[in-house]
Amino acid sequence: MTTTDDWRYEACRSRDARFDGLFFVCVTSTGIFCRPSCPALTPQRKNVLFHRTAAAAQHAGFRACKRCAPDASPGSPEWDARGDLVARAVRLVEDGIIDREGVPGLAQRLGYSERQLRRAVTEELGVGPLDLARARRARTARVLLTTTELTASEVAFAAGFASIRQFNDTLRAVYARTPTQIRDRATRTRDQSTGIDLRLPFRAPLDLAHLLGFLGTRAVPGVESWDGVEYRRVLRLPHGFGALAVHAGDDRSVSCRLHLDDLRDLSTAVSRVRRLLDLDADPHAVDAQLSDSAVLAPLVAARPGLRAPGAVDGAELAIRALLGQQVSVAAARTLAARLTAWHGEQVTTPYPELTHAFPSAEALAAIDPSTLPMPGARAGALVGLSRALADGLELDPGADRDEISARLLALPGIGPWTVGYIRMRALHDPDADLSSDLVVRQFLARHGVQPDPAWRPWRSYATHHLWAASQPAGRMRGSDHALAVGTG
Repeated sequence: MTTTDDWRYEACRSRDARFDGLFFVCVTSTGIFCRPSCPALTPQRKNVLFHRTAAAAQHAGFRACKRCAPDASPGSPEWDARGDLVARAVRLVEDGIIDREGVPGLAQRLGYSERQLRRAVTEELGVGPLDLARARRARTARVLLTTTELTASEVAFAAGFASIRQFNDTLRAVYARTPTQIRDRATRTRDQSTGIDLRLPFRAPLDLAHLLGFLGTRAVPGVESWDGVEYRRVLRLPHGFGALAVHAGDDRSVSCRLHLDDLRDLSTAVSRVRRLLDLDADPHAVDAQLSDSAVLAPLVAARPGLRAPGAVDGAELAIRALLGQQVSVAAARTLAARLTAWHGEQVTTPYPELTHAFPSAEALAAIDPSTLPMPGARAGALVGLSRALADGLELDPGADRDEISARLLALPGIGPWTVGYIRMRALHDPDADLSSDLVVRQFLARHGVQPDPAWRPWRSYATHHLWAASQPAGRMRGSDHALAVGTG
């Protein structure tokens, strides 16, 4: 994609919402930054600068536009598509690691010194990790101020600010309003027991019905539920548990309700839900490239905006991947539900059907494999994977995908298909290779074709199109590993 400033300005003149979140428009004559689709009068070219992140625009002294709320844009898909240091750092910052562990924790997680990390991030984005975290805190504070009745001090610390002064100064700098002024303009939830209602923006189109159906078909009783309209699940978060409910919103956002044990987990929960639903994807870029494939073009036309679902917990997804190898989706769900009932933690949620968190890797690592209701080799593989996860095998947004793949392949009972599926969902890799998948192979064989190199870097989306096209009418099919063959 062309990325010159002149091209960006033309996108700004056309008010094209497809580019919201990909870059930000900074107006030097007003000191305000906007999203490309802002309905305000387009400024003259000589008065416009561009930044790749809201944090960089804020660091340069620009205030967020009150009309278009640029910091509420969908995130850039660039960070999921890339596997380098800067992309991994951005993903971890969005997951809240700086609020929990600071820059030293981020650097340690990525295996670099703080100096190397700051230099790499600043050279590419114009700001360092702390500025990215500051922008994230401001965004979280605005959400809490406009959706809850928490006091200003409660909002400040829930959003991750170290002091009330820092909170006040940041909001005035970013939004040109005090916390009280931000709150007075909003309609808030009076009863906190009803949860926090959010609208999660995305780039249209989005095939939400298929996306939620994919998750719902694989829902583990006790942990998840799906009634054909709303998908719900329990969340395991850094400071406690939570519950999520999502359903269709308007043509630019998904409706989301969060119930959290600890409000410090709000922005982390939102980040993980966005990854689960793949809301930062650029469907136009994906669909345009896949449409160049003769076998995929009609599938893309039938399902524009098809997403590649991620996961809210990488360890959980990996364990469920192994549980479901070479069995049906229904059998995998039943086995996962039994493990949850036996070894999961009981939780209290507003939804009667959500009663447990999926078992932690630590809990499963302590199990005697002979007690598991599955073949001995698979039971041993499950416990072995759980021990690796408990010992520090990180399947989080900062993971080095190639390194993790190699480590997974070295574990007994885990083969290329399972690793590909874990890359696709737990590591949210848009280019995961699942060419060994049974359904994919059967579909391509019927059409007399082979996987096309032109599908890269969107092979995860190509796989989902082939799965969707292979399911019987009116029935959701595919596999949380149920259709894998020879993965062990």
